[in-house]
Amino acid sequence: MKINTDLIVKLEETIDTIHPERGEIPIKILGFGEISLVFELVDDPEKVAYKRLPIFDNEKQVKRHINAYNEYNRILKEDIGLNVPDYGALWLKGPTGGIVLYCAQEKIPPESIGNRIIHELNNNDVKKLVLLVMRELKKVWAFNKDNVNINVGLDGQISNFSLLGYDPSNPKISENAKLLYVDTSTPMYRINEVEAMEAILFLKSAPSFIRWLLKALFLQEVMDRYYDWRLVTIDLIANFFKEQKPEIIPGLLKVVNKFFADEANEFNIEPITFEEVYSYYKNDKMIWVVFQAFRKFDRFLKTKLFRKKYDFYLPEKIER
Repeated sequence: MKINTDLIVKLEETIDTIHPERGEIPIKILGFGEISLVFELVDDPEKVAYKRLPIFDNEKQVKRHINAYNEYNRILKEDIGLNVPDYGALWLKGPTGGIVLYCAQEKIPPESIGNRIIHELNNNDVKKLVLLVMRELKKVWAFNKDNVNINVGLDGQISNFSLLGYDPSNPKISENAKLLYVDTSTPMYRINEVEAMEAILFLKSAPSFIRWLLKALFLQEVMDRYYDWRLVTIDLIANFFKEQKPEIIPGLLKVVNKFFADEANEFNIEPITFEEVYSYYKNDKMIWVVFQAFRKFDRFLKTKLFRKKYDFYLPEKIER
């Protein structure tokens, strides 16, 4: 993948993490996660989406992550058979001395992303979309079932899938439609139970005074969920609360439970209940609300009291 190195270097030199769209290098925000920003360069002729990760202390850390990132993409595409976008990576030293990684990915039409199209499709087609996602997830856990030494994790939220060939002027979906998995910058796989990536780095965006608490209470739990197909599915369905579509959840539960009973019965997965999904959603919401509140307090301390640069972008209020 072709990365505009000059523009990325200039962006990093002049970035405004409080108001990233007002920086010297114009960017357009495409989306954001809990700890990272996804954007494109306005003046770049290449159609590339970037994710900025300022979480590394040294070259050894960032090179380990890039190697794991490349291998994760290869495994997903070649070994498991998922469709993934073209990708690349660039790291450089930031102005405060830390190392920043830019994960690059072929830009996907925003209107084709799952959390966009569920608001355009009718309920029956949303169910078809979730069924397609379940079939993609089955590829991952079938691979895990057949491999002893390697275990692959996946974040199955609807926002991590793009519908290939989606026409927003005619919003519908067939059961034979193809999906693209886009959340490939977090290399979740374990070899002989050892994480390929250094998971503790993802707490770098948390204030230093609570990292030990987050590590003790949440880190292992959050990581483990992505290796458990049943929990990944609960997370997938619970996300419809966040997307303000709770009324469709009972129908989606029928879809996934039927899938487990029919198409994936060899995995012996217990049916998922509405109560489990709601409890999971409330717990997950609490974790991220508290996390973001601490991050905003940390940003205030660094930028207002100590007059230092804050390395991370914080989204505005997220509907949950």
